[in-house]
Order: sequence, then C-alpha cells, then structure tokens
Amino acid sequence: MDTNTEGQAMFAPPTAEGPSAPPASMFDNMPGYEGTVAGGGGGCLPPPMPAYPAPQPEPGPEQPHWNIPSITEDTARDAFILYASSKCCYSSAPAKDGVITSMEAFNTYRYRLETFTETRSTEWSHEPYNGQPVDAYAQPPPGPWDITAKTPSFFLDGQQIVKVPYTSSVKTCHVCLGMGRRPCKDCVGAGSKVCWVCNGSGFRHGDDRCHHCNGRGRDNCNRCHGQGSRICEMCRGKQQLLVYINLTVKWTNNCDNYVVEQLSGLQVDNLSKVSGKELFRDSQYMVYPVMSFPDPAVVNASQRLVSEHQGKYSQMSRILQQRQTIELIPVTKVTYMWEGKSHVYFVYGNEFKVNADNYPATCCCTVM
Repeated sequence: MDTNTEGQAMFAPPTAEGPSAPPASMFDNMPGYEGTVAGGGGGCLPPPMPAYPAPQPEPGPEQPHWNIPSITEDTARDAFILYASSKCCYSSAPAKDGVITSMEAFNTYRYRLETFTETRSTEWSHEPYNGQPVDAYAQPPPGPWDITAKTPSFFLDGQQIVKVPYTSSVKTCHVCLGMGRRPCKDCVGAGSKVCWVCNGSGFRHGDDRCHHCNGRGRDNCNRCHGQGSRICEMCRGKQQLLVYINLTVKWTNNCDNYVVEQLSGLQVDNLSKVSGKELFRDSQYMVYPVMSFPDPAVVNASQRLVSEHQGKYSQMSRILQQRQTIELIPVTKVTYMWEGKSHVYFVYGNEFKVNADNYPATCCCTVM
C-alpha cells in the first residue's frame, strides 16, 4: 500500500499548546507602573492627593413644603380604564362601571443621590508589530493620573482607553517564538490527515484503490493547505509584538435612592418606574446633606447616603460631581364597588400608572 505522506510538516508535531499568556520577562519595568500586569489584573489605581484643598460643599437652598393636589375622580377612572384595556385578559366593565367610593392621597418623597466618579486602571497589552513608533525609555512615562482624558458629560457613564506614552517596545512573539507560524491544530503539524473514506488503508474493497486519496491513505489538510503550519494568530505572521501599557479611564454614575414609607399598601418597587414632581435639586463637586426639610426621614437619608458615598467612592476613585434631588411622588388609593364587593387600585406617579393586583374580572388565556 502507498501510505506516503505529502506536504511534510515544517514543525514537529507539538506535544502541547503553546503559551497564550505572555511571560513576565516581556514587560519592561516602567517607573510609576510597577504593579501593572497583563490581562487587567492590576486593579484600580487610587487618585493622588490633591495639591490644593478641595472646595468645600455648600448647603443647598431651603425649599418650602410642597403638596401635589389630589387627582380628580375622572383622572382616576380614565387611568383605570386605560390600565384594563392594556391587559388582554381583563374585562373593562369594572373600570368603566365600578362606583368609586373613596380616594386617599399618600404622596411620598423620593431622595436620590448621584456621585459621578472617575477610576483608572492599567494593564500591559500587545499587538502585531507593523513598524509603529517605539518610545520606551525615551523619557519617563507620565503618571496614570497625569494623562489627559476627555470627560463625558456629568452623570453619564463612559470609558476611554489610552496608550501610555513612552512604554512601547518590540518583543519576539511568545506564542510562535518569532517564527511567524504555528503547527496546524487540525493535522497536528503533519500537513495531512488519515483519509476518512478508506480509513488510511488506501483501499476500499479488496484491491480497489481508494479514489478519494488516490491510494495514499491520507488527505492534505484543508485547514493549513498541506503546509502543516498556519500563520500565528498572535503576531499575524509578523514574528514580533509591540508591547505597551494601556490606561483604562472609566466614568461611572453611582446612584442610590431612598423612598419614604407611605403606608398606602402599594409596594415601593412600583415607584421606581415613575417620576414625581421635583422639589429640590443641588449639584456641586461635593454636596452637603439636606437641611431643614419638612420630612425628617429625608434629612436622615441624605445624611446617611452622603456619608456613605464619600467613604465608598473617594478611596479608589476621583469624585467629579455629586447631585441630590427630592421628588414628591403622587400616590392615590382608590376604593370602588363592583357587583356588591369593594375593591382597591392605586394611581401613582406623574404618568398616572395603575396597580390593581386583585382585578375582579379576568379570564384565563392559554397561548398555544
């Protein structure tokens, strides 16, 4: 039998996969970046101490006590009808014909604190070397917090990746060891594989030569076109890598809400989906806790959250701006009669959202 193999491999078959993570020796020791590693394991870098005192927060303006007028019965009924019509299994009869017997207002406050922060982290990165500028050791690189980045609008998340100047150098590709090619995985570097038709025998039935492989018992590997090797995916055949430090600048709007207990029976989670009337807004570098607000629960929440945010975000991030707001969210509990029984629904928020967990006229629908 003719079992010769064409397209002998240019490499001996590998016994194991080559390294994917670059060795530590590939990375230069850059002043100010000693803890930087590959793969983003360096973590966030604490901001430097300011060279001048940070501006002190100023007390926000005092606001009078606001009240939202109770909604009318017509508004409550229209919202209920719209709610029922949006449900495929709900009859509109209770919403249209139910008799409203009472309406109670449970307006509640929502306090929100936003802290807009900037964090910075570094990692060693690399790319195929195509003649890019090499500047390592031309001069000391700027510190990670000295590099200019374009800050997005306040309170909007964003990210920017910057190549750190004076950290770029050229290294031999650690995956292909500078050869530009790697053994083919499909044929294990041989350039050919056992013929799947004759299973490597070169014959199909008796002395009938296999027409698929012409009796050789092997096929050229389609993956590497019989060469036994493929272009190295890491360096893309360039044999060398440009190694440098990437700085990742991330802007995050950290937000916390506190909703005052309003004892209406409506779950607080529902209020997260609606807006209210904004009574108070204060935005500055660092806000001062709300003072002299009519509801002491809001004052306490503001003091607690302002303290928590400053402790949580000033250690590893740079606080750029804070904003606190107070909204008054309208909540109306509506009691109505339908077919001799009393039922309840809620209308809440500027959007007049409705919650009616025990709607009295529903049917079961099965979607096949």
